[in-house]
Amino acid sequence: MNERPATTAAGWRRASGWLLLAGLVAFACADLAVTRTAPGAELLRVAQGFLAPRLLGEHGLGAGELGRALANTLAFAFQGVVFGAAAGFLLALFWHRRAVRAAAASVRAVHELFWGLLLMQVAGLSPLTGVLAIALPYAGIFAKVFGEMLEEADPAPVASLPLARQRLSTFFYARLPLIAADARAYTAYRLECALRASAILGFIGLPTLGFHLETAFREGHYSQGAGLLYLLFALILTQRLWLRARLVPVYLLAALLWAPPLSQGDWATLVRFVTQDLVPAPLARDQGWAALGDWGWMLWREQVGPGLWNTLVLGMAALLLTALLALLLFPLRSPLFGNRLTRWLGHGLLVVLRTTPEFFLAFFLLIILGPSMLPGILALALHTGAIIGHLTGRFSEGLRLRADSARGINRYAYEVLPRLSPTFLALLLYRWEIIMRETAVLGILGIHTLGFYIDSSVAEFRFDRTLVLILATVCLNLAVDAFSRRLRARLRLAREGRLC
Repeated sequence: MNERPATTAAGWRRASGWLLLAGLVAFACADLAVTRTAPGAELLRVAQGFLAPRLLGEHGLGAGELGRALANTLAFAFQGVVFGAAAGFLLALFWHRRAVRAAAASVRAVHELFWGLLLMQVAGLSPLTGVLAIALPYAGIFAKVFGEMLEEADPAPVASLPLARQRLSTFFYARLPLIAADARAYTAYRLECALRASAILGFIGLPTLGFHLETAFREGHYSQGAGLLYLLFALILTQRLWLRARLVPVYLLAALLWAPPLSQGDWATLVRFVTQDLVPAPLARDQGWAALGDWGWMLWREQVGPGLWNTLVLGMAALLLTALLALLLFPLRSPLFGNRLTRWLGHGLLVVLRTTPEFFLAFFLLIILGPSMLPGILALALHTGAIIGHLTGRFSEGLRLRADSARGINRYAYEVLPRLSPTFLALLLYRWEIIMRETAVLGILGIHTLGFYIDSSVAEFRFDRTLVLILATVCLNLAVDAFSRRLRARLRLAREGRLC
Protein backbone atom coordinates (compact mmCIF):
# COMPACT_ATOMS: atom_id res chain seq x y z
CA MET A 1 0.00 0.00 0.00
CA ASN A 2 2.78 2.46 0.89
CA GLU A 3 5.20 1.34 -1.80
CA ARG A 4 3.77 3.44 -4.62
CA PRO A 5 4.07 6.89 -2.92
CA ALA A 6 7.64 6.09 -1.85
CA THR A 7 8.51 5.07 -5.40
CA THR A 8 6.94 8.26 -6.75
CA ALA A 9 8.87 10.44 -4.29
CA ALA A 10 12.13 8.72 -5.22
CA GLY A 11 11.27 9.18 -8.89
CA TRP A 12 10.70 12.92 -8.74
CA ARG A 13 13.82 13.39 -6.62
CA ARG A 14 15.82 11.48 -9.23
CA ALA A 15 14.25 13.51 -12.05
CA SER A 16 15.09 16.73 -10.19
CA GLY A 17 18.68 15.57 -9.88
CA TRP A 18 19.00 14.90 -13.59
CA LEU A 19 17.46 18.27 -14.47
CA LEU A 20 19.89 19.93 -12.05
CA LEU A 21 22.84 18.18 -13.70
CA ALA A 22 21.64 19.16 -17.19
CA GLY A 23 21.27 22.78 -16.06
CA LEU A 24 24.78 22.84 -14.57
CA VAL A 25 26.25 21.42 -17.78
CA ALA A 26 24.34 24.07 -19.76
CA PHE A 27 25.74 26.83 -17.55
CA ALA A 28 29.24 25.47 -18.09
CA CYS A 29 28.74 25.63 -21.87
CA ALA A 30 26.90 28.96 -22.02
CA ASP A 31 28.38 32.28 -23.11
CA LEU A 32 27.93 34.39 -19.97
CA ALA A 33 30.19 37.29 -20.89
CA VAL A 34 29.29 40.88 -20.01
CA THR A 35 30.42 42.74 -23.12
CA ARG A 36 29.19 46.24 -22.19
CA THR A 37 32.16 48.30 -20.99
CA ALA A 38 30.21 50.22 -18.34
CA PRO A 39 27.02 48.29 -17.50
CA GLY A 40 26.59 50.15 -14.21
CA ALA A 41 26.43 53.55 -15.92
CA GLU A 42 23.92 52.28 -18.49
CA LEU A 43 21.83 50.70 -15.73
CA LEU A 44 21.79 54.05 -13.91
CA ARG A 45 20.53 55.81 -17.04
CA VAL A 46 17.79 53.19 -17.45
CA ALA A 47 16.80 53.57 -13.79
CA GLN A 48 16.60 57.35 -14.17
CA GLY A 49 14.34 56.89 -17.17
CA PHE A 50 12.03 54.56 -15.25
CA LEU A 51 11.82 57.08 -12.40
CA ALA A 52 10.86 59.88 -14.80
CA PRO A 53 8.63 58.25 -17.47
CA ARG A 54 7.33 60.33 -20.35
CA LEU A 55 4.82 59.52 -23.07
CA LEU A 56 4.23 62.88 -24.75
CA GLY A 57 6.42 65.92 -25.33
CA GLU A 58 10.19 65.92 -25.85
CA HIS A 59 11.44 62.50 -27.02
CA GLY A 60 7.84 61.34 -26.63
CA LEU A 61 5.15 60.42 -29.11
CA GLY A 62 2.38 62.62 -30.39
CA ALA A 63 -1.04 61.93 -28.90
CA GLY A 64 -2.36 60.65 -32.24
CA GLU A 65 0.61 58.35 -32.82
CA LEU A 66 0.37 56.94 -29.30
CA GLY A 67 -3.38 56.40 -29.67
CA ARG A 68 -2.91 54.52 -32.96
CA ALA A 69 -0.23 52.26 -31.45
CA LEU A 70 -2.44 51.50 -28.46
CA ALA A 71 -5.48 50.85 -30.66
CA ASN A 72 -3.46 48.51 -32.90
CA THR A 73 -2.17 46.60 -29.88
CA LEU A 74 -5.72 46.09 -28.62
CA ALA A 75 -7.18 45.33 -32.05
CA PHE A 76 -4.63 42.63 -32.94
CA ALA A 77 -4.99 41.05 -29.47
CA PHE A 78 -8.80 40.94 -29.48
CA GLN A 79 -9.12 39.60 -33.00
CA GLY A 80 -6.32 37.10 -32.50
CA VAL A 81 -7.91 35.69 -29.35
CA VAL A 82 -11.46 35.55 -30.77
CA PHE A 83 -10.42 33.85 -34.01
CA GLY A 84 -7.93 31.60 -32.21
CA ALA A 85 -10.52 30.58 -29.59
CA ALA A 86 -13.14 29.85 -32.26
CA ALA A 87 -10.75 27.70 -34.30
CA GLY A 88 -9.41 26.02 -31.17
CA PHE A 89 -12.91 25.18 -29.96
CA LEU A 90 -13.75 23.50 -33.26
CA LEU A 91 -10.51 21.50 -33.12
CA ALA A 92 -11.20 20.54 -29.50
CA LEU A 93 -14.38 18.75 -30.60
CA PHE A 94 -12.13 16.29 -32.44
CA TRP A 95 -9.35 16.19 -29.84
CA HIS A 96 -9.57 12.40 -29.69
CA ARG A 97 -8.09 12.23 -33.20
CA ARG A 98 -4.29 12.00 -33.33
CA ALA A 99 -4.07 14.10 -36.51
CA VAL A 100 -5.86 17.00 -34.79
CA ARG A 101 -3.56 16.80 -31.75
CA ALA A 102 -0.49 16.74 -34.01
CA ALA A 103 -1.71 19.71 -36.07
CA ALA A 104 -2.50 21.74 -32.94
CA ALA A 105 0.90 20.93 -31.43
CA SER A 106 2.68 21.98 -34.62
CA VAL A 107 1.02 25.39 -35.00
CA ARG A 108 1.42 26.30 -31.32
CA ALA A 109 5.10 25.31 -31.40
CA VAL A 110 5.82 28.22 -33.77
CA HIS A 111 6.18 31.52 -31.90
CA GLU A 112 4.02 34.52 -32.79
CA LEU A 113 7.10 36.42 -34.03
CA PHE A 114 8.04 33.61 -36.40
CA TRP A 115 4.48 33.50 -37.74
CA GLY A 116 4.70 37.26 -38.17
CA LEU A 117 7.96 37.04 -40.12
CA LEU A 118 6.46 34.47 -42.50
CA LEU A 119 3.12 36.21 -42.93
CA MET A 120 4.77 39.55 -43.70
CA GLN A 121 6.21 38.07 -46.87
CA VAL A 122 2.68 37.48 -48.14
CA ALA A 123 0.45 40.02 -46.39
CA GLY A 124 3.00 42.78 -45.71
CA LEU A 125 2.84 45.02 -42.63
CA SER A 126 -0.94 44.72 -42.56
CA PRO A 127 -3.53 44.03 -39.87
CA LEU A 128 -3.95 40.52 -41.29
CA THR A 129 -0.33 39.76 -40.40
CA GLY A 130 -0.79 40.93 -36.81
CA VAL A 131 -4.08 39.09 -36.30
CA LEU A 132 -3.00 35.78 -37.84
CA ALA A 133 0.39 35.85 -36.08
CA ILE A 134 -1.55 35.64 -32.81
CA ALA A 135 -4.56 33.60 -33.95
CA LEU A 136 -2.64 30.69 -35.51
CA PRO A 137 -0.56 29.59 -32.49
CA TYR A 138 -3.43 30.45 -30.14
CA ALA A 139 -5.73 28.13 -32.10
CA GLY A 140 -3.36 25.27 -31.25
CA ILE A 141 -3.18 26.35 -27.60
CA PHE A 142 -6.95 26.74 -27.26
CA ALA A 143 -7.51 23.37 -28.95
CA LYS A 144 -5.25 21.65 -26.41
CA VAL A 145 -6.74 23.37 -23.37
CA PHE A 146 -10.40 23.08 -24.45
CA GLY A 147 -9.85 19.48 -25.58
CA GLU A 148 -8.35 18.51 -22.22
CA MET A 149 -11.17 20.32 -20.38
CA LEU A 150 -13.75 18.28 -22.30
CA GLU A 151 -11.84 15.05 -21.61
CA GLU A 152 -11.62 15.79 -17.88
CA ALA A 153 -15.27 16.92 -17.52
CA ASP A 154 -17.54 14.84 -15.29
CA PRO A 155 -19.18 12.11 -17.45
CA ALA A 156 -22.13 11.67 -15.06
CA PRO A 157 -24.48 14.22 -16.72
CA VAL A 158 -24.04 12.55 -20.12
CA ALA A 159 -24.56 9.09 -18.67
CA SER A 160 -27.80 10.17 -17.02
CA LEU A 161 -29.41 11.23 -20.31
CA PRO A 162 -31.75 8.88 -22.27
CA LEU A 163 -30.14 6.59 -24.81
CA ALA A 164 -32.05 8.23 -27.67
CA ARG A 165 -30.40 11.57 -27.08
CA GLN A 166 -29.08 13.78 -29.91
CA ARG A 167 -25.33 14.25 -29.94
CA LEU A 168 -25.59 18.02 -30.51
CA SER A 169 -28.06 18.48 -27.66
CA THR A 170 -25.91 16.32 -25.40
CA PHE A 171 -22.89 18.46 -26.05
CA PHE A 172 -24.59 21.81 -25.46
CA TYR A 173 -26.63 20.76 -22.42
CA ALA A 174 -24.50 18.10 -20.68
CA ARG A 175 -20.87 18.81 -21.59
CA LEU A 176 -20.37 22.46 -22.53
CA PRO A 177 -21.89 23.90 -19.30
CA LEU A 178 -19.37 21.91 -17.25
CA ILE A 179 -16.38 23.69 -18.81
CA ALA A 180 -17.95 27.07 -19.58
CA ALA A 181 -16.62 28.88 -16.49
CA ASP A 182 -13.08 27.49 -16.86
CA ALA A 183 -13.10 28.22 -20.60
CA ARG A 184 -14.11 31.85 -19.99
CA ALA A 185 -11.40 32.27 -17.35
CA TYR A 186 -8.76 30.76 -19.63
CA THR A 187 -9.85 32.93 -22.57
CA ALA A 188 -9.48 36.04 -20.40
CA TYR A 189 -6.01 34.88 -19.41
CA ARG A 190 -5.15 34.33 -23.07
CA LEU A 191 -6.20 37.90 -23.83
CA GLU A 192 -3.61 39.07 -21.32
CA CYS A 193 -1.01 36.95 -23.13
CA ALA A 194 -2.23 38.30 -26.48
CA LEU A 195 -1.75 41.90 -25.35
CA ARG A 196 1.89 41.10 -24.59
CA ALA A 197 2.27 39.22 -27.88
CA SER A 198 0.67 42.07 -29.83
CA ALA A 199 3.10 44.56 -28.31
CA ILE A 200 6.08 42.30 -29.08
CA LEU A 201 5.05 42.12 -32.75
CA GLY A 202 6.20 45.73 -32.94
CA PHE A 203 9.78 44.44 -32.86
CA ILE A 204 9.33 43.11 -36.41
CA GLY A 205 7.76 46.32 -37.68
CA LEU A 206 4.04 46.10 -36.94
CA PRO A 207 2.71 49.43 -35.59
CA THR A 208 1.98 48.39 -31.99
CA LEU A 209 3.37 49.72 -28.70
CA GLY A 210 6.41 47.47 -29.04
CA PHE A 211 7.54 49.26 -32.21
CA HIS A 212 7.85 52.59 -30.40
CA LEU A 213 9.23 50.94 -27.26
CA GLU A 214 12.07 49.32 -29.21
CA THR A 215 12.85 52.58 -31.01
CA ALA A 216 12.92 54.53 -27.75
CA PHE A 217 15.27 52.15 -25.97
CA ARG A 218 17.59 51.68 -28.95
CA GLU A 219 17.95 55.47 -29.21
CA GLY A 220 18.56 55.80 -25.48
CA HIS A 221 15.27 57.60 -24.74
CA TYR A 222 14.65 55.57 -21.60
CA SER A 223 12.01 57.92 -20.18
CA GLN A 224 9.85 57.43 -23.26
CA GLY A 225 10.46 53.67 -23.24
CA ALA A 226 9.52 53.50 -19.56
CA GLY A 227 6.32 55.44 -20.21
CA LEU A 228 5.32 53.01 -22.96
CA LEU A 229 6.08 50.01 -20.76
CA TYR A 230 4.06 51.47 -17.89
CA LEU A 231 1.18 52.00 -20.30
CA LEU A 232 1.34 48.31 -21.28
CA PHE A 233 1.43 47.36 -17.59
CA ALA A 234 -1.62 49.51 -16.90
CA LEU A 235 -3.47 47.94 -19.82
CA ILE A 236 -2.80 44.41 -18.57
CA LEU A 237 -3.17 44.97 -14.83
CA THR A 238 -6.53 46.75 -15.21
CA GLN A 239 -7.94 44.06 -17.49
CA ARG A 240 -10.33 42.83 -14.79
CA LEU A 241 -11.83 46.31 -14.60
CA TRP A 242 -12.52 46.91 -18.28
CA LEU A 243 -13.00 43.36 -19.58
CA ARG A 244 -16.68 42.51 -19.17
CA ALA A 245 -18.44 39.70 -21.00
CA ARG A 246 -21.23 41.98 -22.24
CA LEU A 247 -18.68 44.43 -23.67
CA VAL A 248 -16.65 41.84 -25.61
CA PRO A 249 -18.84 42.11 -28.77
CA VAL A 250 -18.42 45.89 -28.63
CA TYR A 251 -14.64 45.58 -28.28
CA LEU A 252 -14.47 43.07 -31.14
CA LEU A 253 -16.60 45.26 -33.43
CA ALA A 254 -14.40 48.26 -32.63
CA ALA A 255 -11.28 46.17 -33.35
CA LEU A 256 -12.67 45.01 -36.71
CA LEU A 257 -13.62 48.55 -37.70
CA TRP A 258 -10.28 49.99 -36.61
CA ALA A 259 -8.02 47.32 -38.12
CA PRO A 260 -9.97 45.03 -40.46
CA PRO A 261 -7.82 41.92 -41.09
CA LEU A 262 -7.05 42.72 -44.71
CA SER A 263 -3.86 41.93 -46.59
CA GLN A 264 -1.59 44.15 -48.65
CA GLY A 265 -0.67 41.18 -50.82
CA ASP A 266 -2.68 39.16 -53.30
CA TRP A 267 -3.28 35.55 -54.29
CA ALA A 268 -0.38 35.58 -56.76
CA THR A 269 2.01 36.63 -53.98
CA LEU A 270 0.87 33.72 -51.82
CA VAL A 271 1.20 31.22 -54.66
CA ARG A 272 4.70 32.47 -55.54
CA PHE A 273 5.79 32.36 -51.91
CA VAL A 274 4.59 28.77 -51.39
CA THR A 275 5.61 27.32 -54.75
CA GLN A 276 8.88 29.20 -55.29
CA ASP A 277 10.28 31.01 -52.26
CA LEU A 278 9.82 28.10 -49.83
CA VAL A 279 11.20 25.47 -52.22
CA PRO A 280 14.82 24.50 -51.40
CA ALA A 281 17.22 26.33 -53.69
CA PRO A 282 18.73 23.20 -55.36
CA LEU A 283 15.27 21.93 -56.32
CA ALA A 284 14.16 25.36 -57.53
CA ARG A 285 17.23 25.42 -59.81
CA ASP A 286 16.76 21.79 -60.97
CA GLN A 287 20.17 20.81 -59.56
CA GLY A 288 19.01 17.37 -58.45
CA TRP A 289 18.80 15.44 -55.20
CA ALA A 290 22.56 15.24 -54.69
CA ALA A 291 22.78 19.02 -54.60
CA LEU A 292 19.84 19.03 -52.18
CA GLY A 293 21.77 16.72 -49.85
CA ASP A 294 24.80 19.00 -49.96
CA TRP A 295 22.56 22.01 -49.31
CA GLY A 296 20.91 20.28 -46.35
CA TRP A 297 24.25 19.28 -44.83
CA MET A 298 25.59 22.80 -45.25
CA LEU A 299 22.49 24.23 -43.59
CA TRP A 300 22.76 21.76 -40.71
CA ARG A 301 26.47 22.41 -40.19
CA GLU A 302 26.30 26.21 -40.36
CA GLN A 303 22.88 27.09 -38.92
CA VAL A 304 20.53 24.31 -37.76
CA GLY A 305 23.07 22.42 -35.65
CA PRO A 306 24.60 25.48 -33.92
CA GLY A 307 21.15 27.01 -33.49
CA LEU A 308 19.74 23.88 -31.86
CA TRP A 309 22.75 23.54 -29.57
CA ASN A 310 22.64 27.17 -28.45
CA THR A 311 18.87 26.98 -27.94
CA LEU A 312 19.24 23.88 -25.78
CA VAL A 313 22.12 25.37 -23.77
CA LEU A 314 20.34 28.66 -23.12
CA GLY A 315 17.00 26.96 -22.42
CA MET A 316 18.40 24.42 -19.94
CA ALA A 317 20.44 27.08 -18.14
CA ALA A 318 17.31 29.25 -17.92
CA LEU A 319 15.30 26.28 -16.62
CA LEU A 320 17.76 25.75 -13.76
CA LEU A 321 17.87 29.44 -12.84
CA THR A 322 14.06 29.55 -13.08
CA ALA A 323 13.81 26.75 -10.53
CA LEU A 324 16.21 28.46 -8.14
CA LEU A 325 14.45 31.83 -8.41
CA ALA A 326 11.00 30.28 -8.00
CA LEU A 327 12.16 28.52 -4.83
CA LEU A 328 13.35 31.88 -3.48
CA LEU A 329 10.30 33.83 -4.63
CA PHE A 330 7.34 31.68 -3.67
CA PRO A 331 7.58 32.49 0.09
CA LEU A 332 6.90 36.12 -0.87
CA ARG A 333 3.44 35.04 -2.03
CA SER A 334 2.76 32.35 0.58
CA PRO A 335 0.66 33.09 3.71
CA LEU A 336 2.94 30.70 5.61
CA PHE A 337 5.80 33.21 5.64
CA GLY A 338 6.29 36.87 6.49
CA ASN A 339 3.54 39.31 7.32
CA ARG A 340 0.89 41.25 5.42
CA LEU A 341 3.32 43.98 4.32
CA THR A 342 6.01 41.58 3.04
CA ARG A 343 3.40 39.53 1.20
CA TRP A 344 1.95 42.67 -0.38
CA LEU A 345 5.40 43.82 -1.54
CA GLY A 346 6.31 40.33 -2.71
CA HIS A 347 3.07 39.98 -4.62
CA GLY A 348 3.74 43.32 -6.34
CA LEU A 349 7.24 42.19 -7.37
CA LEU A 350 5.92 38.91 -8.78
CA VAL A 351 3.17 40.72 -10.69
CA VAL A 352 5.68 43.09 -12.33
CA LEU A 353 8.07 40.28 -13.29
CA ARG A 354 5.45 37.95 -14.70
CA THR A 355 3.65 40.78 -16.53
CA THR A 356 6.82 41.93 -18.32
CA PRO A 357 7.32 39.73 -21.42
CA GLU A 358 10.53 37.72 -21.54
CA PHE A 359 11.33 39.34 -24.88
CA PHE A 360 11.19 42.84 -23.37
CA LEU A 361 13.29 41.79 -20.39
CA ALA A 362 15.92 40.26 -22.65
CA PHE A 363 15.94 43.41 -24.79
CA PHE A 364 16.54 45.64 -21.73
CA LEU A 365 19.26 43.36 -20.37
CA LEU A 366 21.00 43.24 -23.76
CA ILE A 367 21.20 47.02 -23.71
CA ILE A 368 22.74 46.95 -20.22
CA LEU A 369 24.98 43.85 -20.41
CA GLY A 370 25.72 43.54 -24.12
CA PRO A 371 25.14 40.59 -26.48
CA SER A 372 25.64 37.14 -24.92
CA MET A 373 23.47 34.35 -23.55
CA LEU A 374 23.38 35.96 -20.11
CA PRO A 375 20.57 38.48 -20.84
CA GLY A 376 18.41 35.73 -22.31
CA ILE A 377 18.97 33.39 -19.36
CA LEU A 378 18.20 36.13 -16.86
CA ALA A 379 15.09 37.31 -18.73
CA LEU A 380 13.58 33.85 -19.04
CA ALA A 381 14.38 33.00 -15.42
CA LEU A 382 12.97 36.23 -13.99
CA HIS A 383 9.70 36.02 -15.90
CA THR A 384 9.09 32.27 -15.55
CA GLY A 385 10.44 32.13 -12.01
CA ALA A 386 7.88 34.77 -11.02
CA ILE A 387 5.05 32.75 -12.63
CA ILE A 388 6.04 29.49 -10.94
CA GLY A 389 6.76 31.29 -7.66
CA HIS A 390 3.29 32.86 -7.74
CA LEU A 391 1.56 29.55 -8.49
CA THR A 392 3.59 27.62 -5.91
CA GLY A 393 2.80 30.25 -3.29
CA ARG A 394 -0.88 29.98 -4.19
CA PHE A 395 -0.80 26.20 -3.80
CA SER A 396 0.84 26.62 -0.39
CA GLU A 397 -2.38 28.25 0.81
CA GLY A 398 -3.88 24.76 0.97
CA LEU A 399 -1.27 23.46 3.42
CA ARG A 400 -2.31 23.11 7.03
CA LEU A 401 0.52 23.22 9.60
CA ARG A 402 0.38 22.40 13.29
CA ALA A 403 0.28 25.30 15.72
CA ASP A 404 3.68 24.25 17.10
CA SER A 405 5.33 23.81 13.69
CA ALA A 406 8.77 25.26 13.01
CA ARG A 407 9.30 28.86 11.94
CA GLY A 408 11.55 30.63 9.44
CA ILE A 409 14.05 28.59 7.44
CA ASN A 410 13.16 25.35 9.23
CA ARG A 411 9.50 25.73 8.25
CA TYR A 412 10.57 26.37 4.66
CA ALA A 413 13.03 23.46 4.44
CA TYR A 414 11.28 20.78 6.50
CA GLU A 415 7.57 21.60 6.55
CA VAL A 416 6.60 23.38 3.33
CA LEU A 417 9.08 22.56 0.57
CA PRO A 418 8.86 18.74 0.86
CA ARG A 419 5.07 18.91 0.51
CA LEU A 420 5.14 21.30 -2.43
CA SER A 421 7.99 19.63 -4.32
CA PRO A 422 5.83 17.42 -6.61
CA THR A 423 3.60 20.38 -7.50
CA PHE A 424 6.65 22.58 -8.02
CA LEU A 425 8.29 20.03 -10.33
CA ALA A 426 5.04 19.63 -12.30
CA LEU A 427 4.84 23.41 -12.84
CA LEU A 428 8.48 23.52 -13.90
CA LEU A 429 7.99 20.73 -16.42
CA TYR A 430 4.84 22.40 -17.76
CA ARG A 431 6.82 25.58 -18.40
CA TRP A 432 9.77 23.76 -19.99
CA GLU A 433 8.28 23.75 -23.50
CA ILE A 434 7.41 27.45 -23.20
CA ILE A 435 10.95 28.27 -22.06
CA MET A 436 12.40 26.48 -25.10
CA ARG A 437 9.88 28.21 -27.39
CA GLU A 438 10.85 31.63 -26.04
CA THR A 439 14.55 30.73 -26.12
CA ALA A 440 14.40 30.15 -29.85
CA VAL A 441 12.74 33.50 -30.54
CA LEU A 442 15.28 35.46 -28.47
CA GLY A 443 17.61 35.03 -31.43
CA ILE A 444 15.81 37.90 -33.13
CA LEU A 445 17.56 40.15 -30.58
CA GLY A 446 20.98 38.88 -31.66
CA ILE A 447 21.51 35.88 -29.36
CA HIS A 448 22.66 32.96 -31.51
CA THR A 449 19.70 30.64 -30.95
CA LEU A 450 17.54 29.34 -33.80
CA GLY A 451 15.72 32.66 -34.01
CA PHE A 452 18.95 34.44 -34.93
CA TYR A 453 19.36 32.28 -38.03
CA ILE A 454 15.64 32.55 -38.85
CA ASP A 455 15.81 36.34 -38.70
CA SER A 456 19.00 36.36 -40.80
CA SER A 457 17.48 34.11 -43.48
CA VAL A 458 14.42 36.37 -43.71
CA ALA A 459 16.63 39.44 -44.03
CA GLU A 460 18.51 37.69 -46.88
CA PHE A 461 15.21 36.58 -48.54
CA ARG A 462 16.28 32.93 -48.25
CA PHE A 463 12.89 31.68 -47.21
CA ASP A 464 13.71 28.05 -48.02
CA ARG A 465 16.22 28.21 -45.15
CA THR A 466 13.64 30.01 -43.00
CA LEU A 467 11.22 27.12 -43.42
CA VAL A 468 13.81 24.50 -42.46
CA LEU A 469 14.89 26.49 -39.41
CA ILE A 470 11.30 27.00 -38.25
CA LEU A 471 10.65 23.27 -38.69
CA ALA A 472 13.71 22.65 -36.51
CA THR A 473 12.17 24.81 -33.75
CA VAL A 474 8.89 22.91 -34.11
CA CYS A 475 10.67 19.55 -33.77
CA LEU A 476 12.63 20.75 -30.76
CA ASN A 477 9.53 22.08 -28.99
CA LEU A 478 7.52 18.94 -29.75
CA ALA A 479 10.35 16.75 -28.47
CA VAL A 480 10.64 18.74 -25.23
CA ASP A 481 6.85 18.72 -24.77
CA ALA A 482 6.64 14.96 -25.38
CA PHE A 483 9.52 14.25 -22.99
CA SER A 484 8.05 16.51 -20.32
CA ARG A 485 4.60 14.95 -20.67
CA ARG A 486 6.06 11.44 -20.51
CA LEU A 487 8.11 12.34 -17.45
CA ARG A 488 5.10 13.84 -15.67
CA ALA A 489 3.03 10.74 -16.44
CA ARG A 490 5.78 8.42 -15.26
CA LEU A 491 6.22 10.36 -12.03
CA ARG A 492 2.44 10.64 -11.68
CA LEU A 493 2.73 14.39 -11.14
CA ALA A 494 -0.60 16.16 -10.85
CA ARG A 495 -2.10 18.29 -13.61
CA GLU A 496 -1.43 21.54 -11.81
CA GLY A 497 -1.44 25.10 -13.03
CA ARG A 498 -3.36 25.09 -16.30
CA LEU A 499 -2.91 28.87 -16.49
CA CYS A 500 0.87 28.73 -16.09
